[in-house]
Amino acid sequence: MNVRMTSSRMSVAEARRALTQAFRGAGLDTPELDARLLVGHALALDHAGLAVHAARPLSGAEATTIAQLAARRLAREPIARIVGFKEFWSLELRVSAATLVPRPETETVVEVALALIDAAGARKRPLRIADLGTGSGALLLALLSELPHAFGVATDISTDALAVARDNALRHGLAARAAFVACDFGAALGGNLDLVVCNPPYIRHDDIAGLAPEVRAHDPHAALDGGPDGLASYRALARDARRLLGPHGHLVVELGAGTECEVAELFTNTGLAAEPARRDLAVVARALHIHHAE
Repeated sequence: MNVRMTSSRMSVAEARRALTQAFRGAGLDTPELDARLLVGHALALDHAGLAVHAARPLSGAEATTIAQLAARRLAREPIARIVGFKEFWSLELRVSAATLVPRPETETVVEVALALIDAAGARKRPLRIADLGTGSGALLLALLSELPHAFGVATDISTDALAVARDNALRHGLAARAAFVACDFGAALGGNLDLVVCNPPYIRHDDIAGLAPEVRAHDPHAALDGGPDGLASYRALARDARRLLGPHGHLVVELGAGTECEVAELFTNTGLAAEPARRDLAVVARALHIHHAE
């Protein structure tokens, strides 16, 4: 299915309506939002600008650009990959083929981490934090934006992903308090960390083929594939967590749906303690807090 932009005199508002209709007909989940974002991206207009210029006729070149972007979305390419960025924790983050698109549910990890820091009255302390498997840098940069005295290390096995994370840190003025290390989770890091966060791969290998095309065809498989049972990355984290955490340190990991008990057991079997998981807005157990047992 294609969007026909037949007239160079089509207005901005008419282009939005045409895209919305096409996206709705294709069964996309958020047709109005997708149309607004793509037209705004093509014309370099924000939400307010689209309203102000609603009646302005499109040029032929603008109509062609919008039609090309719409075709990509109809082929199920995610909006974030078309426009090149995604908002996370109010930060506009660049994404690439080497990184996951940050998900809103991952903000639950940030919420839990900050609540733990605040409970200890430690927001103004010079904390040492790490984001293992950072991708775009979403978790690390969200935390650094809230913790002005913290220094963070981001790790990833993908040097291309680390380049994106470093660029995002620079764009948000956080690079002076961040380091980027190529390694598998925390393998190259020392211990005594105050806070460790991680959104590991947790999709069962055989389930990847059944994911939405926006995910299976565009997200890097290494960032999705959690092995046969989806728990391979958690096993690696559990083996190293005691070494990484300081005496009063916290580890917060994102969970796949329905995995809370299994993941918690992996960590408690190493002598650590696991608290009940925080649920996201969809009431899925999403962020698990791990710490040294008392």
